[in-house]
Amino acid sequence: MADAKVIPFDDDRSRGAAVQRPPRRRGGGSRRGGEPGAVRGVQPLPAPQLPQDDGPVTPATSATSATSVPPVAAAQQASAAAPSERGAGVGLEQRVAAGLAFLRRRLTGDYEVDEFGYDEELTDQVLMSLLRPVYEKYFRVEVKGIENIPSKGGALIVANHSGTLPMDGLMMQVAVHDNHPAGRHLRLLAADLVFMLPVVNELARKAGHTLACAEDAQRLLERGEVVGVMPEGFKGIGKPFGERYKLQRFGRGGFVSTALRAGTPIIPCSIVGAEEIYPMIGNAKTLARLLGFPYFPLTPTFPWLGPLGAIPLPTKWMIQFGEPIPTDGYPPEAAEDPMLMFNLTDQVREQIQHTLYKLLVQRRSVFF
Repeated sequence: MADAKVIPFDDDRSRGAAVQRPPRRRGGGSRRGGEPGAVRGVQPLPAPQLPQDDGPVTPATSATSATSVPPVAAAQQASAAAPSERGAGVGLEQRVAAGLAFLRRRLTGDYEVDEFGYDEELTDQVLMSLLRPVYEKYFRVEVKGIENIPSKGGALIVANHSGTLPMDGLMMQVAVHDNHPAGRHLRLLAADLVFMLPVVNELARKAGHTLACAEDAQRLLERGEVVGVMPEGFKGIGKPFGERYKLQRFGRGGFVSTALRAGTPIIPCSIVGAEEIYPMIGNAKTLARLLGFPYFPLTPTFPWLGPLGAIPLPTKWMIQFGEPIPTDGYPPEAAEDPMLMFNLTDQVREQIQHTLYKLLVQRRSVFF
């Protein structure tokens, strides 16, 4: 594989009541003479006098009619009141039918993708379903500030990056998809190495990821999408364990320039928990160059335990979305002002770093 070209986003390229029946009258002997149906030794009760007109219904009449429910209606009410086993079967049949319809659309190509290759149906029904157990059960992600992401219109989420492998971007994508009241989808900007790997390339496109360059980011923002970027790039994800939760350089502020051109707010995002999933205690630089990777991590378990060493540690995660920094009040030429970009970049970085320290103080332990 050729050497992977590291493309930080800003450096190199421009989600029924029971029915009561009247008591049965019991007889103690055979019927003989007298009134039909009379029991010997018992005086027959007088027959009730039914009203002869359609006058107003009295309470007594209402009570009588309430108990005189036809057998068919009584069966229907009883069926509605009791839990229906057939309903559960219908629900299962519907799920199976929906699954078969999904497979048919996949096989026949009867589904839509956008110009970037994003397949919303596949992401919602398959990819999110695969990531959700990891998000909910394994990392037990706690989300704060989701209301800071607007319900409509474009927004640029800027987050810290860590963890040796980019699990933090995927967990942030699930957090937005599953927690935002408007059901928004996060479109992540990824390095070119992601799109050079077989299988990973196709999955990333289907999940809505695109190349971390200013042109693609601006097009998505102007279309009203929520875009996620991690300006630290490989410098953040591949840093040693001893430098955990210390933000690396954010570059020259390319993400700020893109947000200014699109007039969309910048939302700082702080992620705690990803730093400890693969504690990177060393870097085999020679092997990394041979494989074309920016680094080759050495952790307490990898590569010593083989494939088992690639299982991340079950740390407790917290993701907090900060207050938006508006950009729509600046003139169009502000995107070319280097001092303004530097100041806004520094403001975003400081807000993320401050929130990281605050979340670390609140955290009881790495795993709880």
